[in-house]
Amino acid sequence: MAAPIGGEVCAPGAYKSGVDRLVLYERETSDGVIATRYIYTDGRRGVVGGEAAELDCVDGALFSFEHSSFAKIKLNQTDVTFTSDGLRLSGRLIELENDSDGRKPPLAVFVHGSESTPTVEYSPYPYLFAAQGVSVFVYDKRGTGASEGEYTQDFHALAADAAAAATEARRLAKGRYSRFGFFGGSQGGWVVPLAAKKTGADYLVIGFGLALSPLEENAEQVFDEMRRAGYDDKEIELAHEVADATGEIVASHFSDGFDELKRIKTKYKDKPWLAEIEGEFTGLILRASDEELELGMIDGFDDAEVPWRHNALAVLRTLSMPQVWILAGEDRAAPGKVTYDRLSMLQKEGLPITIAVYANTDHGIVEFTRNDDGARIYTRFAEGYFRLVTDAMKDRFDPPYGRAEIATPD
Repeated sequence: MAAPIGGEVCAPGAYKSGVDRLVLYERETSDGVIATRYIYTDGRRGVVGGEAAELDCVDGALFSFEHSSFAKIKLNQTDVTFTSDGLRLSGRLIELENDSDGRKPPLAVFVHGSESTPTVEYSPYPYLFAAQGVSVFVYDKRGTGASEGEYTQDFHALAADAAAAATEARRLAKGRYSRFGFFGGSQGGWVVPLAAKKTGADYLVIGFGLALSPLEENAEQVFDEMRRAGYDDKEIELAHEVADATGEIVASHFSDGFDELKRIKTKYKDKPWLAEIEGEFTGLILRASDEELELGMIDGFDDAEVPWRHNALAVLRTLSMPQVWILAGEDRAAPGKVTYDRLSMLQKEGLPITIAVYANTDHGIVEFTRNDDGARIYTRFAEGYFRLVTDAMKDRFDPPYGRAEIATPD
């Protein structure tokens, strides 16, 4: 492959070459350099012109290592502002300029995770979906990017924003889409079921989300860490008390549970795992001083109005539209075993839920290898993941989707 031309960068956007589809996007590296990155719809990713890259930009044109050239996919992008809860939010509708098969595409509202980065200009994922024939509406969550308000992780406020985004998306794309629904990644897995109740969505697709509360998420992270560290079930059972004690403080917004935490720390002070566990917040609470706990101001912890006891399972039981849940088999941020079990239970209760699990993937459905010391080296998105997402939006099911293990409703 030819060496990259110094200073030349192919424009961000969606591209195609034969059956290949990909998205280019820009990111700042740790040393402050703007790099152009790529993600193929089959999951391959890298830096254009970088070491081991499969793509290069030569004289402003994009080429693969096989010397095939890519043409930019023509997308219509409509930037808008819309209102939710008295706030002006910034959004964008992304549509293919030409519908090659003559059928109306599905419309998907893209709901972000817990990140505080702006989504409209920052996320490449809506463009990956659009490159595969889906109309996508993306927006900056309140308090980020060009949207007004304060950043929050209040699921109900975020669901109201997602519902308002859906109303605006359907207005903009009126007459040009077949069915409408939501995609939610990570925290979006809590938000989109709430938004679906408000909007009558035709479908939900949830990537690496959870069917449990944020308190349970923290506890599952603690238990997962202990399993990977080699602790047995007896020790993990003891750690339930620690997760419960730290959870009570957080769920009470630092108004209760201090005496119980002191008792638990004294009880297990000789246990080596007490100093090792982290979870979402347990490690931070265990290491915090009395003053920090009383003030509720702990470095590295932001409550951000999280509804810590949110009953995700109860919300899912109120929904009747088809749902596709895609889980990472070795997710450290959102361990999926309890979620899988609960979704399976909902399947048996008759809910139209499809579950797909990608083994050897972490949060984001990202594959990894391991160093000699066991550290994970993240490589690519799982093959079939992005196709599964868009097929679900299109009401199509055409496995296999890479190595996904799929459980469909009876």
